[in-house]
Amino acid sequence: MWDGFVLAAIAALAWWWHDSMRARERALAVAGAACRRDELQFLDETVECVRTRPSRDDQGRLVLRRTYGFEFSDTGNNRRRGSVVILGTTVESVVLEPFLAQ
Repeated sequence: MWDGFVLAAIAALAWWWHDSMRARERALAVAGAACRRDELQFLDETVECVRTRPSRDDQGRLVLRRTYGFEFSDTGNNRRRGSVVILGTTVESVVLEPFLAQ
């Protein structure tokens, strides 16, 4: 009986890790695209998961809503914050702190 529980726990952890890495890669691509679109510098070329919580998608299914933060620069000598929210596998929003338009 314990063997089944241990295998289920390992499978759940493996799913969590795989799903988290897939969402992180998606957030990384979206943040980079937003910076390129607005001709901004995507600093450190990385995102960090700042919040994960369960939520419902448009079909009412229970999925994870993950918020990723990142930093960008509009002038090259400052840091501004941005965020990407991913609901399940769908990008829900991209928010950039106000910056100087070039």
